[in-house]
Amino acid sequence: MTTERARQHYAEELRFTAAVRSPALVAAFAAVPREQFLGAGPWRIKSPMNLAAYWTSPDADPRHVYHDVLVALDEGRGINNGQPSLWARLFDELAVSAGEHMIHLGCGTGYYTAIAAEMIGPTGGITAIEIDPALAERARVALAPWPHVRVRQADGSRIGLDPADVIMASAGASHPLDIWLNALKSGGRLMMPMTSNRRGGSMLLATRRDKAEFAARFVCPVGFIDFAGARDRKIGERLAKALARDGGASVKSLRRDSHSRTGTCWLHGEGWCLSRRAPAGTK
Repeated sequence: MTTERARQHYAEELRFTAAVRSPALVAAFAAVPREQFLGAGPWRIKSPMNLAAYWTSPDADPRHVYHDVLVALDEGRGINNGQPSLWARLFDELAVSAGEHMIHLGCGTGYYTAIAAEMIGPTGGITAIEIDPALAERARVALAPWPHVRVRQADGSRIGLDPADVIMASAGASHPLDIWLNALKSGGRLMMPMTSNRRGGSMLLATRRDKAEFAARFVCPVGFIDFAGARDRKIGERLAKALARDGGASVKSLRRDSHSRTGTCWLHGEGWCLSRRAPAGTK
């Protein structure tokens, strides 16, 4: 089997594993060469069956990376190219479309940025932001075939952001940041892992309705490395307790209006609140 054929089989398997609805997303996984973003093989691999340990691929044949596994980018720091089925599901939930403008926070070496770039196409654009200089440089080189992607080496918790249709974070924050919410256009979506102090948490999808209110829901449980500039230990502790209550199932909106903590507040923060109250105009 050729590498190209292995990639097609991999994309088709992800369609079933993640119940992908978007043909464009399946085509993107079939088109983007994952090995281009991983460095030279053999590769250190983690199976979701045993997340406690890496193992080494038999050799440097690119076909080895076309499986639903994590591949180490920096094993010492626990930085991986994430699990494809997870990201297939997340992209499908985001419903990324041709012509949109996206910001990818914590892009790593850029593999999932490239998946998004395939779906968005040359009529749109992506700003990929990575704080680590070595990873950012690897992303810049690997993403060169997609000229509508711009890579910036910067802190995504502090940098000024252009208006965006989609903001996707690939590191765990304890809470949504104002600069992310402010950058979203009307109807724009934020996908971010909200994680406790133990790195476990759930993926939040928030869709802008107006300046003060977003529809919001948790998509699935996740585990991510920390987003260094988007962490607050006290909020992380309260998030863990809130998730232990109901896993976030009751969350319906993200409020930014000034209000006192009430029974509808699932997790109340300063300038933001994940709420059990449905957004205005919905049932």
